[in-house]
Amino acid sequence: MKSRSALRAETYLDWNATAPLRPEAIAAVEAALRHCGNPSSVHRRGRAARQLVERSREAVAALVGAAPDSVVFVSGGTEANHLALLGTDRPRIQVSAVEHDSVLHAVATAEPVAVNGDGVVRLDALAELLAADDRPALVSVMLANNETGVVQPVTEIAALAHSRGALFHCDAVQAAGKLPLDMAAIGADLLTLSAHKLGGPAGVGALVTVRDLNLMPMLRGGGQEHRRRAGTENLPAIVGFATAARAAAAEIAAYDRVRALRDALEAEIIAVAPDTVVVGANAPRLPNTSAIAMPGIAAETQVIALDLDGVMVSAGAACSSGKVGRSHVLTAMALPPDIASSTIRVSLGWTTNEADIDHFVQSWTALYRRRRGFAKEARAA
Repeated sequence: MKSRSALRAETYLDWNATAPLRPEAIAAVEAALRHCGNPSSVHRRGRAARQLVERSREAVAALVGAAPDSVVFVSGGTEANHLALLGTDRPRIQVSAVEHDSVLHAVATAEPVAVNGDGVVRLDALAELLAADDRPALVSVMLANNETGVVQPVTEIAALAHSRGALFHCDAVQAAGKLPLDMAAIGADLLTLSAHKLGGPAGVGALVTVRDLNLMPMLRGGGQEHRRRAGTENLPAIVGFATAARAAAAEIAAYDRVRALRDALEAEIIAVAPDTVVVGANAPRLPNTSAIAMPGIAAETQVIALDLDGVMVSAGAACSSGKVGRSHVLTAMALPPDIASSTIRVSLGWTTNEADIDHFVQSWTALYRRRRGFAKEARAA
């Protein structure tokens, strides 16, 4: 790629934490904010609000090839995951060791399923867990990891779960909008979505279920969402979610360009620093995600240094109140401590361009050479 003589002030490469709100979603939210009407009211304004909710339900369902009445609107991915794991009332829960914290900590007695060195679920380990106990189970495995981008063999996992009479829940928060999704093809009984990962507003998401699944609500007291989630629907957020879902579904092909940018970024980094490790590079990955280890330089140091140069990335998941610590995902992959502690996540999106990649590469290279220079001087002394 061509170098720039002057770098832009900011380069945002933390799309897996949250995506910028799409302009069309902003417009849809603004319009819905002007609408006064409770979707549960029977008068004309209430009926108009209900129509907006149901049209939104259709758009979100279409994103994953599901029936509209299978969509339960909730406050986000975390609530959807909790509703999936707790609402099915299964006595046994198996979750992969690399799941999002909202899955790992939803059920205290959940059994972890081991992954291999690439972060892919070991089917033999899951089969062994399922065979150990005949009680009804639920298996929860994400479609794509939020830290490494590694894509799981969810179709095979679903088939294995079903062969033992277990339900299969798939957290598709990171994959939605980046990969084509078909709930039936995956074999998921429950599937989690979050609006702000695909250009919608934060604070809204959905749990999509198969039609005949009995789901116990966690929030009770009202008949909303077909009695699966009480509380007045967040109309502006739901409408924004649906608008973003339509746009994301129409622009899946744009991620071919994003993949090319991601691959170029990795190639340039490796050319500068052959000791760089791209975590999960041997497994299928999301087209926008790169987990890069700069051995010997703590991830926190990298994140801060890059931010000072106007480049925004993260270390692990962005769900711990700003905390930067060792990743449970990288630990589960049994990566050497020096690799696990020096891995940052670079995640791209639909507006990322070559200038953004140049900015990152130049800033990362400067940090790498500066730190290597310090190390060399220290050894000479």
